[in-house]
Amino acid sequence: MLGMNCRNVDFINRYNERKLFPLVDNKLKTKLLAQEYDVPTPALKFVVREQHEISHIERELADLESFALKPAKGSGGKGILVITGRKGDQFVRSSGALMDIADIRRHMSNILAGLYSLGGTADVAIIEDLIAFDDCFDGYSYEGVPDIRIIVFRGYPVMAMLRLATAASDGKANLHQGAVGVGLALDSGRCLNAAQFGRPIKLHPDTGRPLSDIQIAGWRDILMLSSQCFEMTGLGYIGTDIVLDKVAGPQLLELNARPGLAIQITNGRGLLPRLRHIENMTVNRRFRTEHRVDYVMRQFAEALPPAQPAE
Repeated sequence: MLGMNCRNVDFINRYNERKLFPLVDNKLKTKLLAQEYDVPTPALKFVVREQHEISHIERELADLESFALKPAKGSGGKGILVITGRKGDQFVRSSGALMDIADIRRHMSNILAGLYSLGGTADVAIIEDLIAFDDCFDGYSYEGVPDIRIIVFRGYPVMAMLRLATAASDGKANLHQGAVGVGLALDSGRCLNAAQFGRPIKLHPDTGRPLSDIQIAGWRDILMLSSQCFEMTGLGYIGTDIVLDKVAGPQLLELNARPGLAIQITNGRGLLPRLRHIENMTVNRRFRTEHRVDYVMRQFAEALPPAQPAE
């Protein structure tokens, strides 16, 4: 298993230059960089940078039926507001709760003041397209949009999991708050194992759907997107968070230069052997993305579970 000290010293400190951290710690910079490299990401509608802009924000929101409002420097899902529709002059949240324009202004003001940012520093508010999650996830997530976390080391995807929102996580795909983590086989995108609060589970706690039935379609394309983020950022060890939009397909949601270790629990196996394997290879930046992806799909293929006897 990969421990925190080993992760910090051997991988984050060694392979991630400090000067590159702002590219992923700031969601706006990540989004603009993704646009430059033609990496698909939810469309940016507008940005609020100054408090005085909030006083007339209803004009900017007039044509938006749904949207996501985020702090650029937030972490762990803090400060993200998801609006799924309108009811008259009010805004409908993903939970079904209603907000008025004064609530939106207050939330934006808190974002700019740094209430949700890393270190409490002043921030900007991002308003972007809302993801319409793929129908393949129906019944597998409570209110929130599921996302796929893939750890990428030196351009090679090495481990992946699906994060599913629950009532306990308040509709957010955050494992520490109670979301379900589903380990995914690198060769196929099928479920290997699942956990909530670090304990194995077989059914989604709110919907009752069997998690073992999960298999992500278009898996190779998703790995390709995650692998591209190596060239895009120059960071050697990153967590890529990807969502599946039912119209636009895989979209990069955000990046993390210090990805957590819970992905090992959801997969039921350790990261360290895979990281050492890639580290000991003759890795060259000229290796094309598709070559790296095809390599890990072969090298880290998971054996299918034994067939259950017919009753």
